[in-house]
Amino acid sequence: MSKNIFCGSLAWATTSESLERAFSQFGTVTSAKVITDRETGRSRGFGFVEMEDGADEAIAALNGSDLDGRQIVVNEARPRERRSSY
Repeated sequence: MSKNIFCGSLAWATTSESLERAFSQFGTVTSAKVITDRETGRSRGFGFVEMEDGADEAIAALNGSDLDGRQIVVNEARPRERRSSY
């Protein structure tokens, strides 16, 4: 079963590819995505990685580590909260 991982405090220079490279040393990465602003295309400073295996090891090893010059926050992603519509 795959696990979704939240990655915060990312450097503006961090790309989806560099995020995938950092996590792939711990297991199989299904997807890696840095979230960008719709209007500017600039990174919003966070992203998500989905892993088939090795997710717990990656979280333990990468939380607080340096990626592209910034100390990143890594933890298991919480399910998306449902937004209320008016």
